Amino acid sequence: MDIRLMGFDTPLFDTLYNLLDADDFTPATTQKPATGAESYVREARAMARTPADVKEYPNSYQFIIDMPGIKSGDIRVQVEHQNVLVIRGERKRQREEDKEGVKYLKMERRVGKFMRKFGLPENANVEAITAVCQDGVLTVTVEKLPPPEPKKPKTIEVKVA
Repeated sequence: MDIRLMGFDTPLFDTLYNLLDADDFTPATTQKPATGAESYVREARAMARTPADVKEYPNSYQFIIDMPGIKSGDIRVQVEHQNVLVIRGERKRQREEDKEGVKYLKMERRVGKFMRKFGLPENANVEAITAVCQDGVLTVTVEKLPPPEPKKPKTIEVKVA
C-alpha cells in the first residue's frame, strides 16, 4: 500500500517511501551513474535486505547467510580495514523473457546487489577465514586467536652496592 495514500504526505515520508520502494528492476542500460548519495542508499538497502545469523563457538565465529540460487562466483568475502568482514555479491535475474512467449506474471524474489558488514572482535584471526556455500547457504567461519599467555612477574635481582 502506498503510504502517501494514507495521508502521510511529508518530505520525510516521501524519502522513506522512495528508499523502501524504489524500483530494483530498472535495466542497467537505463540507469545513470550513481551520485555519492545514491550509492550510499543502494549500499544501505543492500545491507538491510541481507539477513544473517552470527554464532560464537569456543574456537570460532560463524556468519550464516541464505543465498538461494546464487553461484559461488557471484559471492565475494573480504576483510577490510583489518577487522571488518564484508560479504557481497549479486543475484541476477534469469533472462527467460528473451525466449519466445515467456513473460513474468509476478516477480517477488529479490534481484540485485547484496552486502553485509560485520565488525570482528579483537580475538578474530583474519588470516584463518573460510567460506563455504552449500545448498544455498553461505557459511563464513572466522577462527579465534588463542588467548594470550598470562604475563609472569619479572623478578629483578637486587644487588649490594
